[in-house]
Amino acid sequence: MTSLEAARELLREFPVVDGHNDLPWALREQVRYDLDARDIAGDQRGHLHTDIPRLRAGGVGAQFWSVYVRSDYAGDKAVSATLEQIDCVRQLLARYPGDLRTALTAADMEAARAEGRIASLMGAEGGHSIANSLATLRALYALGVRYMTLTHNDNIAWADSATDEPGVGGLSAFGREVVREMNREGMLVDLSHVAASTMRDALDVSAAPVIFSHSSSRAVCDHPRNIPDDVLERLPGNGGVAMVTFVPKFVLQAAVDWTVAADENMRAHGFHHLDTTAEAMKVHRAFEETNPRPVATVSTIADHLDHMREVVGVDHLGIGGDYDGTAFTPDGLNDVSGYPNLIAELLDRGWSRPDLAKLTWQNAVRVLGAAEDVARGLQTTRGPSNAVIEALDG
Repeated sequence: MTSLEAARELLREFPVVDGHNDLPWALREQVRYDLDARDIAGDQRGHLHTDIPRLRAGGVGAQFWSVYVRSDYAGDKAVSATLEQIDCVRQLLARYPGDLRTALTAADMEAARAEGRIASLMGAEGGHSIANSLATLRALYALGVRYMTLTHNDNIAWADSATDEPGVGGLSAFGREVVREMNREGMLVDLSHVAASTMRDALDVSAAPVIFSHSSSRAVCDHPRNIPDDVLERLPGNGGVAMVTFVPKFVLQAAVDWTVAADENMRAHGFHHLDTTAEAMKVHRAFEETNPRPVATVSTIADHLDHMREVVGVDHLGIGGDYDGTAFTPDGLNDVSGYPNLIAELLDRGWSRPDLAKLTWQNAVRVLGAAEDVARGLQTTRGPSNAVIEALDG
């Protein structure tokens, strides 16, 4: 049996839980949620990284669908856009019930696996989605959101982002209250995108395991979106999981440098640097013709996982590809069908079948279940917090 055949066999029993996929935003940007125009029951190559046939080919058994909205959205605009994103996921679940199954708990994830359906969870990407309101946080949880990334690319009033200038120095008093309320609800605290100071503050406060839904190793590639080793070293004590991402500009140093220049070119042409519309991609392609893009590979991602396993142990690792949220992907991991290639590479590097089962399925399911357990305990000791940012942060 080849390594690739062994990888596919393993994924039939222990499929991938992917921590982050931006399909809802891609559907918003491309077709304003017209699911007939982007019917993911069929092949959507050329438009999307994600469709059901490729999820099946990739051995995906659970997906956290990101209900991301841009971090320059604020207040009610951010909240309403997040609700539209949640509605998109709900429409997908209603449209494809034979393939996708709503999952709100770890038990739901296991039930979906037993049924051969893809467990579908939601994660909000950025604390701007709650507009400084703990009641809105609870409402998102009630609608099915099971993690919230504390920031996206920009600071918010109560938390610092990895890719912005220091603001409050990590988490403010209100930010710490947000973490406590997420623990009480059972919503996972996601530390991708946040500054290292915010990571450390959140680990100090959180009574439940945290996740990094799509972040890699800063020691392997020095990008602020990645996780420093001292933070990784704290995960065993917390019980959390770091889900390695595939985005070339976060995992390959040459791609980091190239991206800085490419982003400057995008802004010079009047586009947001994260814009993936057809017009924006024309600008990207023209730049790439004269400035060849460094290409990450499956081996690049495996290098991150090897290092992270050395630092933190296999019990605290997972996968978060960030498909449909990035313009470029590694060779061999071009779309959601590529996960078997990564598992095959890790088999070739000596990863055992039990280790790979933890990486793909077991760790992510465990961490959600642990957050549920913590929430049940906390709910016996205190009720919902009605704190407001003005009172806590002045």
